Amino acid sequence: MRVVGVVDLRNGCAVHARAGDRSRYEPVERIADAAIQPGDAVAIARVYRDRWGIDELYVADLDAIAGWTPQDRRVSELTALAAVWLDAGVASENRARRALTLGIARVIVGLETLTSWDALREITSAVGGARVAFSLDLRGGELMARGDIAREPVHVVASRAVTAGVGSLIVIDVTRVGTGLGLDLELIRRIRRESPATELLAGGGIRNLEDVCGLADAGCDGVLIATALHRDVLTASDVAVARRIGAESRR
Repeated sequence: MRVVGVVDLRNGCAVHARAGDRSRYEPVERIADAAIQPGDAVAIARVYRDRWGIDELYVADLDAIAGWTPQDRRVSELTALAAVWLDAGVASENRARRALTLGIARVIVGLETLTSWDALREITSAVGGARVAFSLDLRGGELMARGDIAREPVHVVASRAVTAGVGSLIVIDVTRVGTGLGLDLELIRRIRRESPATELLAGGGIRNLEDVCGLADAGCDGVLIATALHRDVLTASDVAVARRIGAESRR
């Protein structure tokens, strides 16, 4: 299983996301037993790498998602330390191409900012579906979507993203982020059944290694983690176990 460390960026700082209330996110000051300069995203990436061996990052540029100035410089700094999956409010071919110039591994198109399925198809056609992940953004189990898309069942939205050519799906319920409430495994199983051949990752609410194993059992190929690392709930051995689980499940 892929283990991807999460870095949320807001106003130039790495912040601790909690329950999707972005106005209350505070700069990260400590990762496990390592104190850092408040909001130092590069320091977080280094601790992820050095303590847990994590070399992939999910980076949410909350400023760009909100329509403000993208934090390109900070993102570029992170790409020097890890393979970055970037969610920066990309909703067009031009924005996707621009994001990839920062050196990221994959561009994420989030349901929250998606304008249409045609736009998603244009993005995957332009940059290659293997480099595009679709984030199925939920709030309390409800789609964070615009227009007609908001009225579709969750698993149908996931299937339509796959049909549009994305290489990966990410499931995140923002109300669970930073709370340790666990994940909706039944929803993840449903999405896996509907999209059996697409890489599937999930995050938000991870409490412990048991939750990670539950995701693997539900068919996930990867997990996004922040709070469980910040609080030192998951050890380096746990991360190694998670990776082995993924390798064994694909045999």
